[in-house]
Amino acid sequence: MDHSTQGAPAGKTRAWTRHAPLAIILVVAVIGYITLRDYITFDTLRDNREALLTFRDENVLLMALAFIGVYITIVAFSLPGAAVASVTGGFLFGLVLGTGLNVLSASLGACVIFLAARWGLGQTLAARIETSEGTLKRLKTGLHDNEISVLFLMRLVPAVPFFVANLLPAMVGVKFINFALTTMLGIIPGAVVFTWIGVGLGEVFDRGETPDLSLLWEPQIIGPILGLCALAALPILIKALRGKKDI
Repeated sequence: MDHSTQGAPAGKTRAWTRHAPLAIILVVAVIGYITLRDYITFDTLRDNREALLTFRDENVLLMALAFIGVYITIVAFSLPGAAVASVTGGFLFGLVLGTGLNVLSASLGACVIFLAARWGLGQTLAARIETSEGTLKRLKTGLHDNEISVLFLMRLVPAVPFFVANLLPAMVGVKFINFALTTMLGIIPGAVVFTWIGVGLGEVFDRGETPDLSLLWEPQIIGPILGLCALAALPILIKALRGKKDI
């Protein structure tokens, strides 16, 4: 009996099983972008504000659980509307509870897509990088030497898209515990800003206006965030300077 012919289909099946979660996420992300981008908006929130507030007042725990579930789904499948969800957290639950729910939901969603990517394509790519030589291997070594600092920077820098900060670490084999920790802590500053905007959302709607998310780029907001970025980058700079002294 030729065992090699039996092993090949089994190997292909296992490979497909590993890649299936990320493939499903990518398909849902594309479909969601096409079908949901015009629905998960501030206009939709404005049109349903009274119903949402009434339901929250009558079923606050159920509303919180539903909010967490929706937000995790948005992040895990990279669907449009993450900013709207963050602002909604402040609108429905206030600054403290809203920030907590936003951070928890976004972190759990990020962990879902990280694990899906790590289990399939990330596992394969990380193994290939590990056995490679030259620039690619040096980049991975440098990343692992400064893993927490780099992950913090990816979360703190507003210019880095959230889904990129979820997928890229999974592709290069960073430790899950470091990813989860830096995600939960690194998104707090941005979460506070978006939740804060949501707290005053009712007054914005009453004026017939749309929330101004450009507030994130105001000097009094972006300044402290950039300061945190500098602190996160400091260990990398120190290691680089020490490395040059050793040469």
